[in-house]
Amino acid sequence: MSAAPSFSIRPAVPGDAGTVLRFIVELAAFERLSDQVDTAGAAARLDEHLFGPSPACEVLLAEREGRPVGFALFFPVYSTFKAQRCMHLEDLFVVQDERGAGIGEALLRAVAGVAHARGCARLQWCVLDWNEGAIRFYRRLGADVKPSWRVCMVEGPDALGRLAGGG
Repeated sequence: MSAAPSFSIRPAVPGDAGTVLRFIVELAAFERLSDQVDTAGAAARLDEHLFGPSPACEVLLAEREGRPVGFALFFPVYSTFKAQRCMHLEDLFVVQDERGAGIGEALLRAVAGVAHARGCARLQWCVLDWNEGAIRFYRRLGADVKPSWRVCMVEGPDALGRLAGGG
C-alpha cells in the first residue's frame, strides 16, 4: 500500500489569479521567454478569463500544505478530423524545489481526467524542442511527441491586423 501524496490538486477559484500569474512568469523564465510575458493588468485579465461570464480557460493548482507549488492551464479545442471536442493544455509548471515529487504527473493526469470526463477525443499540448526532460516525461506517460508538426503564430494586434487586412 503506497502512502497518499503530500500534495493536493484543486480547481483555481476567484482570488487565485495572482498565483497563476506568478507561475506563468516563472514558467516563462524557465522557458527563456520572459520577454514575451505581458504582466501589466494580467492578473485582472486572468481573473476575467478564468471566472468571468464567458471563461476562456481553466486552471488546476497543486498545493503542498496550503502553499501553491504548480499549475496546469487548459481549455477546450475542436478536432475537425475527428469531429469531436478535445482539450489543449497550454501550461504545466511545478516550482523548481518541488520537481520530481509526482506533482507534474498528478496535474497532467488530472487534466486528462477532466478531458476524459467531458468526452474529449484527445488531450494535446506543445513542448519546446530543447526541453528533453519534459519530452522524456511526456513519453513516459504515453504521449506521442510529434516531430513533424510545427506551431504557427501570428501574434499581436499589428500582425493580426495585417493578416486580417490582407496587407
